[in-house]
Amino acid sequence: MANETVLTLVGNLTADPELRFTPTGAALCRFSVASTPRQFDKGTGAWTDGAPLYMNCTVWRDMAENVANSLVKGSRVVVTGRLKLNQWTTPEGDKRQGFQLDVDDVGASLRYATAQVKKLTRSAGQPPAVGEDAWASDNGGDEPPF
Repeated sequence: MANETVLTLVGNLTADPELRFTPTGAALCRFSVASTPRQFDKGTGAWTDGAPLYMNCTVWRDMAENVANSLVKGSRVVVTGRLKLNQWTTPEGDKRQGFQLDVDDVGASLRYATAQVKKLTRSAGQPPAVGEDAWASDNGGDEPPF
C-alpha cells in the first residue's frame, strides 16, 4: 500500500448496496456513501449543513456479500479504503474521470444506532457459514472458537 491514499469516510448509504458476481464467481458489491459536514453558526445559533461529499465504494469477495446482507439505504457507516481515480471515455468520445473508494473495511456506525454482530465461522478452506454463532458451540475445551 505504498504511495496510496487511504481514506476513512463516515456517512450514510444513498441506496441499497448492489451485489454482483464476476464471470469467475467473485462477489462484488457497490454502494455510495454521502458525508455531509455540519457546523454550528454562532451568529444564528443553528446548525448548518455543508456541501455533501458522495463517494462511490467497491468491496469484493466475502465482505461484499456481508455488506449486501447487512446494510440498506440510509445505514450510517464507517468505511476505510484506498482512493482511486478512474478515467474513461464516453461513447461520444468525451473524456471523464471520477474517484472511487476501494474498500478495505466497512462497519455500521453505532453513534445513532445499535447493532447485533454475528461472527462468521470458517472451516478448512470453506466459506463462512452465515448466521452461525461461533461462541455457541462447544469446541471441547476452554479455548475460544477461533
